[in-house]
Amino acid sequence: MLERLKRWAAELKAQVVTLWFCRRHPDTPLSAKILAAVVVAYAFSPIDLIPDFIPVLGYLDDLILVPLGIYLTLRLIPPPVLAQARREADAWLAQKQTRPRSYWAAAFIVLVWLAFAYWAWTVVRQHW
Repeated sequence: MLERLKRWAAELKAQVVTLWFCRRHPDTPLSAKILAAVVVAYAFSPIDLIPDFIPVLGYLDDLILVPLGIYLTLRLIPPPVLAQARREADAWLAQKQTRPRSYWAAAFIVLVWLAFAYWAWTVVRQHW
């Protein structure tokens, strides 16, 4: 079972890198480029929207949101573009390059958390 999970995780990584190449391809539809950019940014973000230390919920985004985003995005991309991007992703992964990081997504997630903290602070302040 552990081996299956490792293969599944490696395939998810390959699919995210494939989307990374698809979003730059000129034949990718705009809707797919936007969705791919969001999925890739979130998957490569060093910060999760729901932190992993929160029991159960912390891993739900990694186990549900990212695979769902990958699935929906892959359905929007034309097969020739997807095949070319997959070859590029496989070559990139074969070189054992480090995973890209999305600091824009991390900054956005930090802003979401700050907005939530501000909202919570104003609610608490009004009721005290």
